[in-house]
Amino acid sequence: MDSPFSLNGKNILITGASSGIGKACAVTAARLGATVVLVGRETETLEAACATLEKGRHLILTHDVTEFEKTESTVRQAVECVGRLHGLVHSAGMETTLPLKMTKPANYEKLFAVNLIAGFEYARAISKNKFISEGGGSFIFISSVMAIAGQSGLVGYCASKGALLSGARAMALELAPMKIRVNTILPGHVMGTRMADKTFKKLPEKAREAIINAHPLGLGAPEDVANACVYLLSEAARWVTGSALTVDGGYSAL
Repeated sequence: MDSPFSLNGKNILITGASSGIGKACAVTAARLGATVVLVGRETETLEAACATLEKGRHLILTHDVTEFEKTESTVRQAVECVGRLHGLVHSAGMETTLPLKMTKPANYEKLFAVNLIAGFEYARAISKNKFISEGGGSFIFISSVMAIAGQSGLVGYCASKGALLSGARAMALELAPMKIRVNTILPGHVMGTRMADKTFKKLPEKAREAIINAHPLGLGAPEDVANACVYLLSEAARWVTGSALTVDGGYSAL
């Protein structure tokens, strides 16, 4: 008998799967037995990420997630190749650090398009009866501890991640009759992602030290978030929906 944490027989679609948290989720899900559909903008980096997965019928699909008109066809292609889907992880995301006085509507629009709308469009498409597993599934959105904490210079980013949090709760209620669970994960500062590493390196030494000191358990790694993610994908979390799982090394406890 499989462990309740096993993902054997499950087909999981992951956006932003070519690097960082998305890639770590793909690697960990495959290790636990899932067939993974890796979605990202660059075919070459997707192929490299897929090559690190344990053997299986994994699939890569090149898609800029903000090209919303192609979302459903991407989902359809995934289902045609691997079968109905049991889970979605929306890990694709972006961050823009700008003071409020310099933030323009276009900045907000781009942040919301990637961080929020793209994930919800995938959820909308996958939740259709012909694409979702007959037994339901699990949708996970990678938010951020900034959704509840806030930080100067991150008004747009915090707003998009906060909207993700509240929207996912509403989605959890709407999709519960279909046995689709919907949850968010709120990571703290995670090293080992292109976005975080680039931002971190640009900061003055004192600012970097402050970030490190704000995490009692130290800074995180993509695998820390991936482990939380596969729990929510598994049957071990079959009674968990509408929740926000904070994985931040103690940042929000200070």
